Amino acid sequence: MPRKTILERIRSRLSWAFANHCRPRLLRAASRSAGLSRLYYLLFSSAFRQEQHAVVSGMAEYFRNISSSASSNYLLRRNIHRLEKGMIMRPRRDIYALSYIRETVDAFCRACSGGETEELLWAASVLGAYFDCAKPHPLLDDLKTRFHSVQPKMPDACTPSKMPSASAQVSYADLLSLMRSRKSVRWFKQLPVPRDILDQAVAAAALAPSSCNRQPFEFRLIDDPVLVRKVAASPMGTEGFSENIPVIAVVIGHLQAFFSERDRHLIYIDSSLAAMSFILALEALGVSTCCINWPDMAERKENLGAILRLKPCERPVMLIAAGYRDESGLVAWSQRKPVEELRAYNLP
Repeated sequence: MPRKTILERIRSRLSWAFANHCRPRLLRAASRSAGLSRLYYLLFSSAFRQEQHAVVSGMAEYFRNISSSASSNYLLRRNIHRLEKGMIMRPRRDIYALSYIRETVDAFCRACSGGETEELLWAASVLGAYFDCAKPHPLLDDLKTRFHSVQPKMPDACTPSKMPSASAQVSYADLLSLMRSRKSVRWFKQLPVPRDILDQAVAAAALAPSSCNRQPFEFRLIDDPVLVRKVAASPMGTEGFSENIPVIAVVIGHLQAFFSERDRHLIYIDSSLAAMSFILALEALGVSTCCINWPDMAERKENLGAILRLKPCERPVMLIAAGYRDESGLVAWSQRKPVEELRAYNLP
């Protein structure tokens, strides 16, 4: 028997023994304390190393961004939204935001050198309203003068306002009908999806709520057939239908939106909220979709990262196949759990 084959068999046996006997025991031991858990991942598993690198890279990128003159600034977006929330408090405090107003004005003044954007118009409007309603304070008086030296004329108001009295024109029955009509479709007609339709879906996704309005996500839309096949082969679970996908969207989470490890999971929450809006918008526009899970595996992230030229701090959250469904293709029934199993009021 060739030496290589013998070594492969030995490795296979050792791997099987570890998976079925050693690993369960190690996990039981490691689960007894946080310290033992850290030791387990230090010695026996590298599963979180790529995430650790991504989080560190994201924080480094965040601090580079906020010290630059980039017109889009995650610190500015977060703090402007914090000012908005202060304005809608009941009762509104006469003075608030003293702990972060200086860094907000600093960020605004730096961003102004990069040219006018909708983000800056929003920031200017909110800052102007904040300084108008705040009571006199030595810190605020100085910053107000500085702000008006950069922004002497206020843009059209983009400040907190009352909700319109008219309710949405979509009934619950209509919404439920849309959700029931959406199924995970894996068989598509070989027709292109117009980019204006994809853009309309992204516009709907942009309206999804996100933590402090940072919107730490991006939709990479792939409609080149060669690239689609490469990207569709990157995750697991697409074997057998990946070659007939007309468009694939990769939802990317931006860890550079955050200054602390505490927020590292927000890319998954905010991206998923946006992704569902994107999917339902496509359904309403006559385009079917299939959600594709993304496995957090280093080699697959490296492969997709090379194709899409992702930074270390840009994490794939999920993929979405899209296209006009082939009516002859089947879809799974996918039984849903009843309401009683999915909700609990107060204490269980």
